[in-house]
Amino acid sequence: MSTPTPKLTLHHLQIGQGERIPFLLEELGLPYELKLYKRSPLLSPAELKEKHHMGASPVLEDATFDPDKPIMLAESGAIAEYLIHKHGHGRVALPPSHPNFADYLYWFHFSNASLQPAIFRLALTRGMVGPEDPRFKGNEARVRTAVANVNNRLLENKYLAGEEFTAADVMTMWCFTTMRKFEPLDLTGYEGILGWLERVSKRGAYRRAMERCDPELDLEAGISAEGPSVVELFAKAMAGRK
Repeated sequence: MSTPTPKLTLHHLQIGQGERIPFLLEELGLPYELKLYKRSPLLSPAELKEKHHMGASPVLEDATFDPDKPIMLAESGAIAEYLIHKHGHGRVALPPSHPNFADYLYWFHFSNASLQPAIFRLALTRGMVGPEDPRFKGNEARVRTAVANVNNRLLENKYLAGEEFTAADVMTMWCFTTMRKFEPLDLTGYEGILGWLERVSKRGAYRRAMERCDPELDLEAGISAEGPSVVELFAKAMAGRK
């Protein structure tokens, strides 16, 4: 029996973590329809919230097997694993038999479990209590610990799971590029991360994905040590200002 052609629709809130999924889809060479949504003014607009009860992005709609009742899946990590194993034949993942399987698992989950929450908490405390507050300083130290962890890994390895590019790199890339539009993060001196950003950003799949999902973003600023300009509306919202 032949494998059906995937019928995938990705709902993407622009300037957000959902960019991981077009990147992954391009790496896997899977066909997909991309529906873009602009922030309103910061969070998801009503039409995106209607797609999934969590009202968040990204949302994958898979009508491959039942067009009348498509699968609706949220959470970028869950979507990534679903695509890799349901449609991607395990590509860009490492199997349990691989010597670096444990490394792959750790780094695949690190961005959503440790790095991204730490950066968001830093942005939150920056706005609420300011950079001189002990709570901000504590969160800042946590972010620097997480960033140093990534940097040390990449000083010794070409990619996060080892010498092979994997979905762990896909999941982590946005934390050091577009996420810095919400919380400034100077990467000066983090040569492992900067070299990795340069390598990953040159991949054709990454360039194609970003051109489709967020063509207005300055990719070169995103991979620079200084980082891209911050979304001022987000900074004001975190500080409770209009």
